[in-house]
Amino acid sequence: MALRRPDFAGSWYPESEGECQATLAEFERQSVCRKGSGTLCGGIVPHAGWIFSGRLAYNVIRELARAATDQPQTVVLFGGHLGPSSPITVMDHGEFWTPLGPIPTDEELAEAIAARSDARRESPERHRPDNTVELQAPFIRHHLPQARIVVVGAPPRPEMLDLAATLPELAHELGRRLLVIGSTDLTHYGPNYGWSPKGQGPAAEKWVREENDPRFIERACRLDAGAVVEDALERSNACCPGAAAAAVQCAQRLGSGGGELLAYATSADVRRDVSFVGYAGILL
Repeated sequence: MALRRPDFAGSWYPESEGECQATLAEFERQSVCRKGSGTLCGGIVPHAGWIFSGRLAYNVIRELARAATDQPQTVVLFGGHLGPSSPITVMDHGEFWTPLGPIPTDEELAEAIAARSDARRESPERHRPDNTVELQAPFIRHHLPQARIVVVGAPPRPEMLDLAATLPELAHELGRRLLVIGSTDLTHYGPNYGWSPKGQGPAAEKWVREENDPRFIERACRLDAGAVVEDALERSNACCPGAAAAAVQCAQRLGSGGGELLAYATSADVRRDVSFVGYAGILL
């Protein structure tokens, strides 16, 4: 089976199995457990280098796995740094490499998604390098070792939300149990990103932490997919709002009653700089 080779291993996260396992063990020692109870249908995870946000993504996917009474057969992973005019994409065959072993694509569900949405098809050999999905793959392989995956590039536009709303129906027709994960970082602030509406210094960081990022988190937790996209496009508080909104929309249709913020951080918590990025781990 064709294998999607890594583009970020050895730089954004460990390349060897031993180093990867050691980092996962450290994330486990720093683990955060959910406060709520009940069924989980999905989550929202960040995708910066593991040193900055890996712990948050690890914890979300761990909690999804722990809450699953029956391990899901397929994880639909929404990602992609895409704009409103970008096409929907889907990897329709092959396996996704991780240091812990490959994750096979659920080719039947991928085909159903491509047919329903007229998505642009990607393959292990022909795909755009994408940290938004690659950095989650080892966590999925570690916590859900029997699961298959469907990688969907999710632009922030109505057609994507329509597709996300139909995924439970497509999965049911194929007899699949699903988890859905949307990958996005939050506010990218400062001169490195060309966006500093509140100037520089402590007041600007406070605005990001206490106002701009919480707006995204609140909309995601109340499962308002349309508001997630609208607010992100207006206030730049998510770099992949289509991916987050697709996960929200699909989780709602799968039966989620609301979201829970598991953890929040920024890159400034690890390394101080004039520019920084926000991260949230959310359970749906």
